[in-house]
Amino acid sequence: MRAGRLVSMMLLLQQRGRMTADALAAELGVSVRTVYRDAEALAAAGIPIYGESGHEGGYRLVEGYRTRLTGVTAGEAEALALTGVPQAATDLGLQTELAALELKLSAALSPQQRERAERARRLFHLDVVTWFQRSEAVPLLALVANAAWEQRRIRVRYRRWKEPREVERELCPLGLVLKGGRWYLAASQGTGPVLPYKVANLLAAAKTDEEFERPEGFDLAAWWAENLDAFDARRYKGTAVVRFSPEAVERASDQLDADALEAIAKADRDGDGWAVATIPVETDWVASGELMKLAGVEVLEPASLRAMMRERAQAVLDLHN
Repeated sequence: MRAGRLVSMMLLLQQRGRMTADALAAELGVSVRTVYRDAEALAAAGIPIYGESGHEGGYRLVEGYRTRLTGVTAGEAEALALTGVPQAATDLGLQTELAALELKLSAALSPQQRERAERARRLFHLDVVTWFQRSEAVPLLALVANAAWEQRRIRVRYRRWKEPREVERELCPLGLVLKGGRWYLAASQGTGPVLPYKVANLLAAAKTDEEFERPEGFDLAAWWAENLDAFDARRYKGTAVVRFSPEAVERASDQLDADALEAIAKADRDGDGWAVATIPVETDWVASGELMKLAGVEVLEPASLRAMMRERAQAVLDLHN
């Protein structure tokens, strides 16, 4: 741990120039006294570090000194794929490794390249959580990820939507997918299909000593794409013809999915700006709930959905009489 901290301290000074003991302590997560001891250790090891006293003082490396000591640890290598998704690294417990890796990669850049990287960091930020949602608690994520890495079976207790609600399974974890701020586990029961399990729905999990063989040719990204296509095919039970007011068209992006939005965008408008679009729907109950959130929609077909809209609207009126 101390060796890694000494390297980080040296790279910080190489990258930023002069830094006070307080600033170094904050970056490294240690006390100021520890920074003093680490500076002495670096100097004793032959690193040309020196301190300047006074209000503008701090620690520096001798002008022109640069080290190529940027070795990446095993944990940092695991975090490499998550450099663009810091929330994922935090969920997986790799935020410390990710910070250390970014520091080492930055130290290997020229000043001009480092400035471009810092500018990109200032200009772009990725937030994987969708609107009107919070990140889900996933306390078992790190355990599941570690089991997938080691190719070890896990025993889980899982909460699902159908009865019986709680089930126990022994799974072969094949990978993890972060979708819209929610984590999904790709896993099989050894034989049979690879299925998605929502990590937030894991009530308990334990890693076993039993290893498993990863299916030959299994591609996580390709599996996920196929899973999404299959999900849409199962989810959409039919279509509905809906008339949207201009206000509803504007608000649709907050309530409806991409297929419905595409249909609305392609629809012709009448003289008052209303659009008639044929959109995919699940059930009458689900579709009416989504459409009721929009101001100014009229269901034209099917008759069952139109009746459901009328029934739900009447229930709202009855509550407010």
